[in-house]
Amino acid sequence: MSKLYKILVMVVTCLVVGYLSSNVTQTSVNTWYPTLNKPSFTPPNWAFPVAWTTLYIFMGIAAGLVWGRIEYEADVVRKSLTYFAIQLALNALWSYLFFGLKNPLLALIEIVLLWLMIYETYAQFKKVSKIAGYLFIPYLIWVTYASALNASIWWLNK
Repeated sequence: MSKLYKILVMVVTCLVVGYLSSNVTQTSVNTWYPTLNKPSFTPPNWAFPVAWTTLYIFMGIAAGLVWGRIEYEADVVRKSLTYFAIQLALNALWSYLFFGLKNPLLALIEIVLLWLMIYETYAQFKKVSKIAGYLFIPYLIWVTYASALNASIWWLNK
């Protein structure tokens, strides 16, 4: 398989996970979420799909670049992609906890685990491909921001 094919597979995988997660959130975004007290730094609703689509594309490119190195660094690549799969699953789980279960506290606990797994994925990816590591930095920044937003929403609505 070519490197481009691996990147495309991973980008599509990430976008599918994002799409499935958005299906969980959609009803609550229109009904429950507007009723919550939110901090002043809450972005407009249109910003979320733009940010997440961009981040899923970056994640997919990063994972594809790492996967492309499997012939040369099989053990590190497998370990890196395992972390990647775990963080991607945690990413999807957060949407279910926050919007599906309408539980900001449980989502807050989970997003801390997600952030740690994103950081570990970043660290592993950077060992294989500096570009792949760099592509994870916006994701780390966004999830840091999302964590503060999640914590504020929990605090304001407890």
